[in-house]
Amino acid sequence: MAQHFRLLTEQQVQSLLPMADLVAAMEAALARFSAGEVLQPVRTVLTVGPTRAYFGLMPAYVPNPGSLGAKLVTVFSGNLAKQLPSHLATILLLDPETGSLQALMDGRYITEARTAAVSAVSARFLAKPDASTLAILGTGVQARSHLEAYAEVRGLKDVRVWSPKERSRERFVSDMSGHVAAPIRAMATAEHAVRGADLIVLVTSSPTPVIESAWVGPGAHVVSVGACRPDQREMDPALVARARLYVDSRAAALVESGDVVMGISEGRFTVSHVQGELGEVVLGRVPGRTADDQITVFKSLGMAVEDVVAADLVLRRAAETGAGTELTL
Repeated sequence: MAQHFRLLTEQQVQSLLPMADLVAAMEAALARFSAGEVLQPVRTVLTVGPTRAYFGLMPAYVPNPGSLGAKLVTVFSGNLAKQLPSHLATILLLDPETGSLQALMDGRYITEARTAAVSAVSARFLAKPDASTLAILGTGVQARSHLEAYAEVRGLKDVRVWSPKERSRERFVSDMSGHVAAPIRAMATAEHAVRGADLIVLVTSSPTPVIESAWVGPGAHVVSVGACRPDQREMDPALVARARLYVDSRAAALVESGDVVMGISEGRFTVSHVQGELGEVVLGRVPGRTADDQITVFKSLGMAVEDVVAADLVLRRAAETGAGTELTL
């Protein structure tokens, strides 16, 4: 029997997925995951070739209304020299009643945008209500999407950005100025970017810490998006130990996050140091920030349910607008 499905390009996906709607969808997806409504295993990961490239398979099923699918994601650092994105992804959606293919769509933009949207949800629930100074370490696509997402949930007054290359910092300022009301400044060092910031976003490819605990002042909310392997860490372990630590998936963090796994193995803290999942905070089952001077940390690894929910939203809007190409397999 032939399978009829819709093919959607990155540009079509982006046009159907405004950030404000995505933040709301991710908040609901996180809550459903932590409520136990989602069927989702910890992702399967392969390390590919001599460069130790990353290949992950991420399936999920969400009932009522049903959505079923999987993301195939790769991280090949050598792609930059080939004028290709280092992070690539493809998402497949299946009919939850028959298992037949419904859609095949580019997942690179969804990965970029839903990651930032989840970080924005963490800022909404864990940052101080008046937090307005944003420091971004990193200048890639995640840095750009995080700036857009944070502007949806906080009234930004000052944005600082740092990455190792001055040219990258200056390009970020040039490209992103005007996208938000706040001024954007390139900082000479990571420390200069972080000191005094109450919203701190780490979106780097570094396998070792890019931020020191001493730089982070009382009341800051830190989000770490990089270091997604158990032998990598993006944060000073002393910072993780002194902060209230939250994760997207407790099961995944205890397997995949070096910032958590190595901290436990080194005896800096125990499993109980993880205060809870972000979805549990959204549901009101776990307290978030309880004082203005607390430091909160959200370690984001990304979950299949986020991709599937975002892709399902894209597919429903594509069906309404006629976007994409109908194909038969």
